Amino acid sequence: MAGTTPAGTTPKKRLTADDWTAAALEAIAEGGVQAAAVEPLAKRLGATKGSFYWHFTNRRELLDRTMDAWERVHTDAVIVATSASPDAPERIAVLLEAAFESVTEPLEQALFAAADDPSVGAAVARVTERRIDYVASLYRAAGQDEETARSSAVAAFATYLGHAQLAAAAPRTLPTGAAWTAHVAHLRALYAAGPGGR
Repeated sequence: MAGTTPAGTTPKKRLTADDWTAAALEAIAEGGVQAAAVEPLAKRLGATKGSFYWHFTNRRELLDRTMDAWERVHTDAVIVATSASPDAPERIAVLLEAAFESVTEPLEQALFAAADDPSVGAAVARVTERRIDYVASLYRAAGQDEETARSSAVAAFATYLGHAQLAAAAPRTLPTGAAWTAHVAHLRALYAAGPGGR
């Protein structure tokens, strides 16, 4: 009978654009930006290329919307989550600790390594500026003047990027286990008041 599902089978879920962008983020984390291609993603999702073209005009549109998803999850949501405390130094400390704890995750490493891609590069530049602006606003709220706050934010973000680069290129240079926990605590103490302290 038309419109029924055979006994013992599960109706196939209709994929959304968010399903495709989530799969693209996973693929990028595993294999770099080149892994976010239509056919491999369709195979990953158990879908057809027709499903892809229902949601996206081409791969460039997929990458643009995937970068929007990355920004929402890895910047917008983090800002919201770290804004709960009314104490600016505590917000700085929580934000920096979360950032350094996630520094070995491959997704951001892959995206920063692919900054020559037009979609990725534009998103990385935009997100980097947003992150630095947000951290600078926290340093200002903690009492630093405009110039010092911006300098503190740039230094903190550069330290984060340096750790990400070490994690990607020379992971054995970073401490592990309890030593890593102590290292993150040291970074938190160092940057919560701004480089050089107050």
